[in-house]
Amino acid sequence: MTVHFGSCLCGTAKFEVQGDFDTFYMCHCRYCQKDTGSAFAANLFSQSAKLTWVAGKESVAAFTLPGTRHSKSFCKLCGSALPNTQVEGLLVIPAGCLDTEITMLPTAHIFSSRKAIWDKGLEKLPNFEGLPE
Repeated sequence: MTVHFGSCLCGTAKFEVQGDFDTFYMCHCRYCQKDTGSAFAANLFSQSAKLTWVAGKESVAAFTLPGTRHSKSFCKLCGSALPNTQVEGLLVIPAGCLDTEITMLPTAHIFSSRKAIWDKGLEKLPNFEGLPE
């Protein structure tokens, strides 16, 4: 069985996921853009993996946008995105909160019709290994 570990930015909330991920979506919907402050959210989905909070469960908050199925979990201290279990039978893991490497490549882009106007041709931009001088 596959086991992954993850945490929030400040390290207060720590978790373990036992099991496999079914899909890995890059979601470009407006809600995910607002959640991340970026062009898309990178989330892993599983209907069978089990989430266990190792530390800091009391620091985890959840928000569901009224009138929608859109929800997210986050650390109350640092605001980092954390695993979400608000949709019954579905575990959603923000890929960036994992501390262990995942070998699964993204399955698909979803809600691509909502893609940010500035999210085009990004592969053509210069790349820096760190903060440019």
